[in-house]
Amino acid sequence: MRLEGNCKLLRIFIGESDTWHNKPLYQAIVRYLREQGIAGATVIRAIEGFGAKSYLHTSRILRLSEDLPVVIEVVDTAKNIDRILPTLNDMVADGLVTLERIEVIAYRGGQDSESM
Repeated sequence: MRLEGNCKLLRIFIGESDTWHNKPLYQAIVRYLREQGIAGATVIRAIEGFGAKSYLHTSRILRLSEDLPVVIEVVDTAKNIDRILPTLNDMVADGLVTLERIEVIAYRGGQDSESM
């Protein structure tokens, strides 16, 4: 797949303990994105944060949380991102979804790239 120039960056902010059909939501989202042929997605586990309810989630020793913030970053063409948004809207019941226009400089995957 070739990906260059004007694209979109989709960010999904959820909790680590959020689920979709009894599976971790972040895993369900990544699997869905892969099935849809999306160019790429990365799940980032945060060490601290809060959301709409202002409840602090932290990994500090004195306040261990089992629901740390998770950010899923997704990059693809505007057409592909727009195509997956309705399903993601159904999957993310509690969280934040943002969208940015970006310019992709390089997207490379050669024969030696790890296949998932």
